[in-house]
Amino acid sequence: MLVLSSTLFALPFFLRVQASASGSGTTTRYWDCCKPSCAWPGKATLLSGSTPVTTCNISNNPLTDANAASGCDGGTSYQCSNESPWAVSDDLSYGYAAVNIAGGSEASWCCACYELTFTSGPVDGKKMIVQVTNTGSDLAGNQVRPPLQIAIILI
Repeated sequence: MLVLSSTLFALPFFLRVQASASGSGTTTRYWDCCKPSCAWPGKATLLSGSTPVTTCNISNNPLTDANAASGCDGGTSYQCSNESPWAVSDDLSYGYAAVNIAGGSEASWCCACYELTFTSGPVDGKKMIVQVTNTGSDLAGNQVRPPLQIAIILI
């Protein structure tokens, strides 16, 4: 049984958002270095005092202008390299993800954290905690990009 928790945390920054989801889905892998969609002001429904996802310049230095255009569109804003995944143990990893959760929107997905439990493939039974930093219209419903079957729970 999947149980929702009301406490959310962000990696590595503490951001709080309001969202809910649980169920199953699939994953894929990607890393395009473009400015994450959740980095644009107004995309996420953030609690007071929180800011959108940080972006970096081409030299991986954090930017302060949240409105800087994506480097993939000729601008100066890129995904920061500290958004790559890391393992905590043989059974638990942390990372960031692009998602499309059925019944939601960018405002409900951006900056939310989810616990993924892999239910197929060589990582069957392992968990990954992800914070949503990107979304994509090219993703199917309940698809997370960090192809495996997963159980999804908002944390």
